Amino acid sequence: MSAEGLARIMSNTDEVCNDMILAVGSDHAGYELKEELKPFILSLGNEIVDAGCSGLETVDYPVIAEQVALMVRRGEAGLGILICGSGQGMAIVANKIPGIRAVVCNDEFSAKVAREHNDANLLAFGARLVGKDQAEGIIKQFLSASFAGGRHQRRVDMISEIEEKYLIQRGAIGGLY
Repeated sequence: MSAEGLARIMSNTDEVCNDMILAVGSDHAGYELKEELKPFILSLGNEIVDAGCSGLETVDYPVIAEQVALMVRRGEAGLGILICGSGQGMAIVANKIPGIRAVVCNDEFSAKVAREHNDANLLAFGARLVGKDQAEGIIKQFLSASFAGGRHQRRVDMISEIEEKYLIQRGAIGGLY
């Protein structure tokens, strides 16, 4: 991608999504970064529902990731943010929940285009990979972007159709979530 193209995509960050409830969660590896980022998220005008963890003691990340994903799925939160060591495990778990499009973004560009092109509704990143300042930029890009629709809508619809096809095959459609 050209420098001009990248600059165009990265522009427009003054308008950050606010007045939204964000579900956040971390495992023990992401706990300290999550706590450091909460004041930043609040400063953007958002509310936070913290699904845990609440300290440095070891926890199982699937439990936290599931809770955050379910809050987004049920509409209790507009978007979700998950932080673990790499972001990978949390995203894998979150993507098991129908309707969740979780992405691992350890850079600002990926966070912005994940919202614009993929209508991502859950952001995951790694506390062992990004620091506080970089994480703030990633979050800001994720919250400032919105789904572009257009040619991307067809692909997001295809993702939903694939998801539904396999849920129907396993008998999971209808009230579990």
